[in-house]
Amino acid sequence: MHTTVVDVSPDSPQHEPRRKAARRRATRADAAPSLTVRMRLRRDKSLILMTLPVVLLLLVFNYVPILANIVAFKYYDPLVGVIDSDWIGLDNFRQLFGDPLFWQALKNTLELSIVQLVLFFPVPIMLALLLNSVLSSRIRSVIQSVTLLPHFFSWVLTITLFQQMLGGAGLLNQFLRNHDMTPWNIMTDPHTFQLLVTSQVVWKESGWGIIVFLAALAALDQNLYEAAAVDGAGRWRRLWHITLPGIRAVTVLMLVLRLGNILSVGFEQLLIQRAAVGHDAADVLDTFSFYYGIATNNYGYGVAAGIFKSVISLLLLWGANKLAHAMGEDGLYRR
Repeated sequence: MHTTVVDVSPDSPQHEPRRKAARRRATRADAAPSLTVRMRLRRDKSLILMTLPVVLLLLVFNYVPILANIVAFKYYDPLVGVIDSDWIGLDNFRQLFGDPLFWQALKNTLELSIVQLVLFFPVPIMLALLLNSVLSSRIRSVIQSVTLLPHFFSWVLTITLFQQMLGGAGLLNQFLRNHDMTPWNIMTDPHTFQLLVTSQVVWKESGWGIIVFLAALAALDQNLYEAAAVDGAGRWRRLWHITLPGIRAVTVLMLVLRLGNILSVGFEQLLIQRAAVGHDAADVLDTFSFYYGIATNNYGYGVAAGIFKSVISLLLLWGANKLAHAMGEDGLYRR
């Protein structure tokens, strides 16, 4: 009895055709991504051309000015220029952290940000849920248009309207005087200034904020609602078990973006009303940089305050995104 021994080792000549085929597949796999990128660029050429102006605007007005942050480490003289100005290192930051006005502005910024986060952030979500429950599309579009319109008003016009309603000679005080009650000029009261500013933001920006949440609600599968209704789920149960979980990802994303921008509480809005309530109540980091930096020609000092704000905002954005990942959501990007 004879036994035939077959060489099955990887280096045997019998495996040569298979090795060549594997090398060809690997070569094609390596070339496939670059080919796919070229095909996508060719396919999306018109869209890329449309976005180029926006990209250029971002580069010119958002990224190129970052190079000027070096002014924070110099005693900047406009007549000398950025490069030839004297280097002072961290002196501007030492002066900044020793300035009680800076800490007051930071305190006002944080308090106002927390008030707006608690009172303003949920409002667009609730309005979107209410609009989504309206059956008539015509009524829904009218309500959405009415709530969206104030977004296009300037802050000057918005504050003027509030002045006509709540100011010393406004409708509220006229009503109080006509009924022998003590008038209350809310527009000049520093104790209620944070609530006043937040109410202005709610009135002006709530309609704009509901757009994203209405889009998220429109993307929900309507079959889920029909199946839940067949199973006997009422309106509140459908809201709790279908609607809210369906928009949770968008809500977390908007919350992350809000936390990253929490130190920006409205420069123009507060600048207009600063004289009415005083700098102790109205100064935030943005107005502090303007009044004690640019307005006094101490540009390095103002830039130092701006860098501090940017670093804290970046840390808040990073922390909020990590929290979103811990909650099982994507946040700004997937892990």
